[in-house]
Amino acid sequence: MSASLPAPAVTGLPLSALAPMQDVTDLAFMGVIAHYGAPDYFFTEFFRVHAQSRPEKHILRSIDENATGRPVFAQLIGEDLIHLTRTVTELLKHNVAGIDLNLGCPAPKVYKKNVGGGLLRDPARVGEILATLRAAVPGLFTVKMRIGFEDTRHFDVLLDLVNAHRVDLLSVHGRTVKEMYRSEVHYDFIARAVARVRCPVLANGNLTSSAVAARVRAETGAAGVMIGRHAIRNPWIFRQCREQFAGHPLFRPTLADVRGYIEHLYRATLTPGIPELAHVNKLKKYLNFVGQGVDAQGAFLHDMRRTDSAAGLFAVCDRHLLTEPAKAFALEPYPGVIARPNCETPGAADGCSLESVTA
Repeated sequence: MSASLPAPAVTGLPLSALAPMQDVTDLAFMGVIAHYGAPDYFFTEFFRVHAQSRPEKHILRSIDENATGRPVFAQLIGEDLIHLTRTVTELLKHNVAGIDLNLGCPAPKVYKKNVGGGLLRDPARVGEILATLRAAVPGLFTVKMRIGFEDTRHFDVLLDLVNAHRVDLLSVHGRTVKEMYRSEVHYDFIARAVARVRCPVLANGNLTSSAVAARVRAETGAAGVMIGRHAIRNPWIFRQCREQFAGHPLFRPTLADVRGYIEHLYRATLTPGIPELAHVNKLKKYLNFVGQGVDAQGAFLHDMRRTDSAAGLFAVCDRHLLTEPAKAFALEPYPGVIARPNCETPGAADGCSLESVTA
């Protein structure tokens, strides 16, 4: 490895990281997560790299103004070698812990441009990109990938490229691009990566709780875990992971704690000049995940999705979260309570989700 990874917050415990998620892992959300228990590492939303691109200012804020005390890796998505190098040079002027390459985004509008997960169809091109970035990055160079595009035929070749180009940390989401978030996670492929590559590996994919994170880490031999959507649902999950890894009792949030988290999230993500309804709809997208742990019937989600004002939204929160404030928030999502798309119209029967979240 060309550099040493930053030390974990607690020596001797497995690593933890918040997965990079578009439209989620900005400065505000990182700060909220840190309030409830920061992971060891943060990763930014991806910086889009092409001939006309410049590092997006709102993503740079999550590096330059970050007060969490944790290392922040800057993630890139692109395939133009010249402009990847240019972007790295620009980003290294900021306080980044390292540069991360996205080889896993499963959004069709992304992979159709032959970036993100689309590159997994072309190992030769991946090799060129890894070589270019390794030459451009004097410090930590990391990669986040899936196990293949429509199948895993190139998986071992890709892992060998990770070794050949001296990647310092590899995060593996145990699904193919085409499997999106629908299939079971193939944790055995994460174990294959651990056995084959020389750098530490973070296990990623449907780590719904600290208990699941501990089990997957033990089964795969990974150096740690990377958690995305379930950190939106449960911001205490990284604290709980440390407690689980250390064999300590878990913090178990109540519905009153969740009510406090929602208000914190609302205030932290409030942008001056944004209309109230737009901000309410933005918060509803986060709550689409949070609601999976509130009640087994999905009543909170049903009512929340039909609000069209901050007052209405918080009235729903109070009714569902403060009637029995000491009731435990579920550590695992309730079966059958799912996040569905299309929340922009108040009253939409299908609810709401952060459709562009990729983790």
